[in-house]
Amino acid sequence: MRAYAHGGALVSNIEVTATTVQRGDIIQLGGNAVRVRDLFQLPQGAKQLVFESGELLTIHARPRLVAVRMLRRR
Repeated sequence: MRAYAHGGALVSNIEVTATTVQRGDIIQLGGNAVRVRDLFQLPQGAKQLVFESGELLTIHARPRLVAVRMLRRR
């Protein structure tokens, strides 16, 4: 699904994995929306996500999370 966010930015709901997650993605965890501030590669395809709130989440290669991503205009 694609929609326009406040300010006219185009956003899309997507599935992300450790391979495809990006800085700026907004992920719904425990009923709270958190934005990825930074990420670090870990062994065996895992990544550690650092959220703007300062919380950390480590995801391994296979789990899929639903995220909102702002799309660039072409």
